[in-house]
Amino acid sequence: MGMLKEFKDFAMKGNLVDIAVGFVMGAAFNKVVASFTGGIVSPLIGLLFNADFKDLKYVLKDGVADEAGKITGEVAVLYGNFLTNLIDFIIVAFVMFMIIKAVNKLKKKEEPAPEASKGPSQEELLAQIRDLLKNK
Repeated sequence: MGMLKEFKDFAMKGNLVDIAVGFVMGAAFNKVVASFTGGIVSPLIGLLFNADFKDLKYVLKDGVADEAGKITGEVAVLYGNFLTNLIDFIIVAFVMFMIIKAVNKLKKKEEPAPEASKGPSQEELLAQIRDLLKNK
């Protein structure tokens, strides 16, 4: 029973919950970015190549088409798909950079610890009181 309680305490710590929320939001944001690049950026860049950007490839070995029109045995470098994923990564990385920059700006700057008073220390005050009491 102790291990279960330990796990519950660990799982409910603020940092772990924050990481989980960030992970879920990041996954959802990645889908939005993938939709953006797949639906908007790729077609615009594809206009330059006169093809669907995701389907760009360099064929190393031609395949053979069967009766259904499906090509088998083709060996190709799918650089269009790679470039689309690279654009996704750059967009996500840039947005994460901007978010972290904004969060760091919003954080209160840690105030330095107050300096020790320049007056006598506690020991010195006690010694003065002792000396005063001796003189009476």
